[in-house]
Amino acid sequence: MGDAPGGRPRPLPGTPADAPDAPGAVVPGIPGARPAPDTPVPLASQPAARPRQEGGTRPESESAESLRLRYVGAATRRIARGIDLDEIVLGLCRSVVPTFTDAILVYLRDPLPVGDERPVEPLVLRLRRTDRIPEEPTETPIPEIPGAGVRLPLVPAPEVSGAAETTRVRMDGPLAEVLRGVRPLFADSPQVAAALAELVNTDVPGGRRAILAPLRGRRRVIGAAVLLRRPDRPPFENDDLLVAAQLATHTALGVDKAALYGREADIADQLQRAMLPDSLPQPTGVQLSSRYLPAAETARVGGDWYDALPLPGSRVALIVGDVMGHSMQSAAIMGQLRTTVQTLAGLDLPPQEVLYHLDEQAQRLGHDRMATCVYAVYDPIAHRLVVANAGHPPPVMLHGDGRTEVLRVPEGAPIGVGGVPFEAVELPAPAGATLLLYTDGLVESRTRDVWSGIERLRERLAAVGSIVCPPPLEPLCDEVLDILGPGDRDDDIALLAARFDGIAPSDVAYWFLEPHPQTARRARRLVRRALQRWGLDELADSVELLVSEVVTNAVRYAGRPITLRLLRTDVLRCEVGDDAPQLPRMRHAAPQEETGRGLFLVHRMTQRWGATRLSAGKVVWFELPLPPSAPHPLPSGP
Repeated sequence: MGDAPGGRPRPLPGTPADAPDAPGAVVPGIPGARPAPDTPVPLASQPAARPRQEGGTRPESESAESLRLRYVGAATRRIARGIDLDEIVLGLCRSVVPTFTDAILVYLRDPLPVGDERPVEPLVLRLRRTDRIPEEPTETPIPEIPGAGVRLPLVPAPEVSGAAETTRVRMDGPLAEVLRGVRPLFADSPQVAAALAELVNTDVPGGRRAILAPLRGRRRVIGAAVLLRRPDRPPFENDDLLVAAQLATHTALGVDKAALYGREADIADQLQRAMLPDSLPQPTGVQLSSRYLPAAETARVGGDWYDALPLPGSRVALIVGDVMGHSMQSAAIMGQLRTTVQTLAGLDLPPQEVLYHLDEQAQRLGHDRMATCVYAVYDPIAHRLVVANAGHPPPVMLHGDGRTEVLRVPEGAPIGVGGVPFEAVELPAPAGATLLLYTDGLVESRTRDVWSGIERLRERLAAVGSIVCPPPLEPLCDEVLDILGPGDRDDDIALLAARFDGIAPSDVAYWFLEPHPQTARRARRLVRRALQRWGLDELADSVELLVSEVVTNAVRYAGRPITLRLLRTDVLRCEVGDDAPQLPRMRHAAPQEETGRGLFLVHRMTQRWGATRLSAGKVVWFELPLPPSAPHPLPSGP
């Protein structure tokens, strides 16, 4: 498509110059207007008369007013189709260029006020979009679509390439006065010309070739639109102000709607992020990765969740749950259940007891609070996995040799049913294996049932494992999500992947000690021998002192044998367990006191320390960094 003399685009080959769909054609009823794609325009070839429903006939040519109403109706419908800010503004630009105007600039407040919140002062307008019909022919052919006219791509307008990106509106200036008036105006008066110059801060067509249309939402002016026509086109007429007013009103209401929708979507995103872990822990002996996908853009919150919680003895709890529904209420219930699980896990209860108490909590929240959950505890030292299930899809494991299996765990009843016992099963968890916990949104859809989806998931894992095993966790999660087809996602999805590395037996030292006055001395001797065997003699003095303090405290309260365990991983970890439920607390001893300084020493000399209550007693632990010259422990192989 080339340019004819005078700047008019030449019609495509084979297109009559006076056809309504030709680029230079005039839309009947709108002087100087040109047809835009997707905008219905009455054709000159329509029948001269058509019967009315009342039995009459329609005039040979519709009135200009009727055609104008048809154009405004089509344009406002196009604007109203948008749901976010960019779609609304684009809908306005596509509706007016080139049908109604040659170029358009859209300015919006920055920041854009939302709902009933008070706008920020001073008033600042930011250029959101500029569009125009192109001067030069496009390199790619433009297809001719019957009845749709010629599709003209819109590009940034060179006439206003220097337009101000931001404009700070002076409250006593001409632009503020025009915006307060709300009505669209021609730039043929000194006041409007001055307002237009203040807004764009560059040379633009004036007179009746420019319309300045304020965009007023429900309560306030939220922006302005500038409509421009080139000299080779008839200027705007008085009736065009009515068209501009209608388009500006619908655009402003759409921008208000998009701002409200954007805020609600942002609240939903923040709520979902707050309900899910910010980051996964990195416990010893296991690697973790996760994914979460909402059900749809219009339902960004849901009841699916995942979690990974470190437990005493270097164990880790792996949890995935699903509250029925994907709404704000489901997310709120999910948050309460997740908090309950974290509290129960801190008590180090067996998995089946965690689900039992979680079921009780769900019943307290209401009779219709239903959820499914799988709770697994991995022990990297014993290489064992204990799993309890409450109506959730079973986990799938990819072994180090590429073999895949669906774990046989008791199905159990969903959380919230009440009065139903839960069972746990203990399974081997060899080093190099990968465990996948997921919600039913990954495997169930309108086109397939749960078990078909689980089999498809197992096959995908087998295919990945046949290429490289064990595969990297992050790409593995992406591969797993690829089993979803274009229309398969009906529910939100939570996915938790755990790679079992384990801790080699050679990196663990474990003793039972009787609680008597000589126990601390024996503990120091055992610890020194273990550190010599590992080549950690540099830590011997510090570890002996710390172990002596913790063991002495355990001997003071214990009634049964205490446990002492050393773990060599990326740090040196010491754990002392006894059957006394009271947790120790650090205090500052007075100068005349002879006790109360043990935990203060532990706090000052260690990298981390803590105390965890068990179902029968407690564990006090501390960690020390390994010296740079220390030999690194070998990974536990399959």
